[in-house]
Amino acid sequence: MLGTNIRIEEDLLDQLFNHHEKRLARALLLLARYGMKDEPERLLPKTSRQKLAKLAGITPSNVDFFMRKFKRLGFITNDGGLTINNSLLSVVLHE
Repeated sequence: MLGTNIRIEEDLLDQLFNHHEKRLARALLLLARYGMKDEPERLLPKTSRQKLAKLAGITPSNVDFFMRKFKRLGFITNDGGLTINNSLLSVVLHE
């Protein structure tokens, strides 16, 4: 229960202080389980833009825009499934 409360507080702070791009990057990294004990899952199953929008707290059109940007910059690839590259962490960590 404590972990859930911490996660909710982090999400609230994320909504208040981070830009859309960082929130989407964070949502993708959470889906890939970055920061967990196990090795991150670089290949994610197919996820709808509506689900990503809901996770990041942004609109589906913003999801499309930033996903194209992440793909162009090499942070993600979308070949039969979404592959998250380690370099996406730089979006979240960059201030």
